[in-house]
Amino acid sequence: MQLILPRGRLLAIGVALAACGRSAGNISPTVAPAAVRYMAPSAADLSLRTQTADEQVKQALNRLAFGGRPGDYERVRSMGVDIWIARQLDPASIEDGAVEHFLARYPTLAMSPSDLYDKYPPPQLLLASRRREMARSGQPMANDSAGGKLAAFRFSREDSIAYRAAQEESRRVGAELQAAKVARAVMSERQLQEVMVDFWENHFTVFVGKGQERYLLASFERDAIRPNALGKFRDLLGSVARSPAMLFYLDNWESTVDSVHPALAQREDAGGMGRRGLRRGRGGLGGINAGPGAPGGGRRPGAAIGGRDMTPAQREALMQRLQQRRPKGLNENYGRELLELHTLGVDGGYTQQDVIEVARALTGWTIDRPRQDGGFIFRPQMHDAGAKRVLGHTLAAGRGIEDGEEVLDIVSRHPSTARFIATKLVRRFVSDTAPVALVDRAAATFTSSGGDIREVMRTIVTSPEFFSREAYKSKVKSPFELVVSALRAVGAQPDSTPRTAQIIARLGQPIFGHQAPNGWPETGDAWINTGAILSRINFGLALAGGRIPGVSATGWPEAARLATAPREEQVDGVVRALLGGEASPDTRKILLSGVNPLAGSVADADSLVSPDSSTVAMTPVERPTMPDLGNANRPLGRGPVRGGAMRRDPLGRPAELQGLAQVIGLALGAPEFQRR
Repeated sequence: MQLILPRGRLLAIGVALAACGRSAGNISPTVAPAAVRYMAPSAADLSLRTQTADEQVKQALNRLAFGGRPGDYERVRSMGVDIWIARQLDPASIEDGAVEHFLARYPTLAMSPSDLYDKYPPPQLLLASRRREMARSGQPMANDSAGGKLAAFRFSREDSIAYRAAQEESRRVGAELQAAKVARAVMSERQLQEVMVDFWENHFTVFVGKGQERYLLASFERDAIRPNALGKFRDLLGSVARSPAMLFYLDNWESTVDSVHPALAQREDAGGMGRRGLRRGRGGLGGINAGPGAPGGGRRPGAAIGGRDMTPAQREALMQRLQQRRPKGLNENYGRELLELHTLGVDGGYTQQDVIEVARALTGWTIDRPRQDGGFIFRPQMHDAGAKRVLGHTLAAGRGIEDGEEVLDIVSRHPSTARFIATKLVRRFVSDTAPVALVDRAAATFTSSGGDIREVMRTIVTSPEFFSREAYKSKVKSPFELVVSALRAVGAQPDSTPRTAQIIARLGQPIFGHQAPNGWPETGDAWINTGAILSRINFGLALAGGRIPGVSATGWPEAARLATAPREEQVDGVVRALLGGEASPDTRKILLSGVNPLAGSVADADSLVSPDSSTVAMTPVERPTMPDLGNANRPLGRGPVRGGAMRRDPLGRPAELQGLAQVIGLALGAPEFQRR
């Protein structure tokens, strides 16, 4: 690592940094740190920071990381907050082998969509195969309400067991991805990288609950978002545009030239694909990607339902019949969201005609055939080859994939995009009311650097506004940030089950669970209300009561010292460690008394939990649909819980919290911990 002093002198400081230790954020003592760009702030710049030195460290840990872990504050303070920031801006220089070792237990993360579909097929496919099998065998038919015919199916006990097993295996695909996201956020040394991945996944929202989207999400994060989170915006935008997850979510995979405009190539001349590669359908990956693993799936749980002995051709033919036909034509969904949500912003200066022209330019950007890898492919016979005009730029007739690439070039360089992305980043990292002067400087950096996200972030996180009094603890944590920061604060081990992801969903923010393409809100007013406060208090008590996997009050590093201390000393220790030494008189009174005026006595906190212990009061942010993660009380990949085992509500009231556990639980529900 190199330090660039204000006068330009170079000073090697790698050895000193390595001595700070890996858990400082960041460097393993056994790994030589790489060269990192670091410009030491001038005295004039430092004089503009209105936060104290201690507050600057807390600000960095709360905004550029998901909160600090035990000992992080001291190590970052010793290293220097600006050096720590410089290292976080260059995640490749930070050794992170422990998180990769942990994630190796999730095999689905490295699999292609086609491999996932093959190994963990949707149970509906097997169910439909069995129904057809039974119908062919002469099952009696009955009239349905629409006058059609329905088979009176009666599945055997073996069929039902196999179907449930297939359901469990299919759920694993989404569950592992969600659990891995939580684990990375909790344990990764590359904290800013994880914060940026979270930011971009929200910016480019896709919904896990749409059809078979779950099979596409692992590659979306792995191949589109993560490698580009601190890279060039144009590269990120292009990777997202080619991602099957986005193509499917916003229906661009089936957008094709309409009857008014010429196609680039005739269907029968397009690479010998013929009609087979142009299938469309509802409800799943459709004909184009409905069965990446359907051909030759081999033996797997649930195969006994039917179709186990089908040939690959028969299985693929079945998938075609299962999909409902949709009329061909132009689909504007992705074109509209590309302009409104991904680049220019709703007030970015585009028109409805621009939306149509962008959609025309992106026809033919679709998903490959099932027998291939289910990845991106350009289909000339689906592409509108007519001339187009986008945001004042003319796209000549007769071109193919170049149309879409030029559109991405145009929108990524547009001044409105620079301002829109700068505003969202400043809002996420500095303040809900983004300071205009900082937005101006960040947008200027975006333009001058060719959309270099790292340099835009450097402008933002080294600015006086970032280290201002107004920005300090001005942001409310989202449910994801709340849960992860609590786990980090108490030094928890990452959870290998889906339970922590389920808790985040119950607090109102299911991972990959936002149905609309605008993503989760970045401002605090959307997250805090009476219901949310009660749920957050409930979460703090659950964590302190040992109901969150990988964490308990007794496992907290400070617990041994404070367990037998007087109550006042316990409160002082918890405030110092979990609340950064900052607690209002009201919060301190609650911690000392064990009585929260919002929820009653901790010793009788039934009002915090809904009467039915199997449910938890939802944060009324937008009542999201929560993806089914499977059984909450088993490691991923295990079979269903048998023998009458009961699911415990992870946010249920811990039994009679007392002493240090009570103080910890109340502190995690305090207003000071809810802000970052």
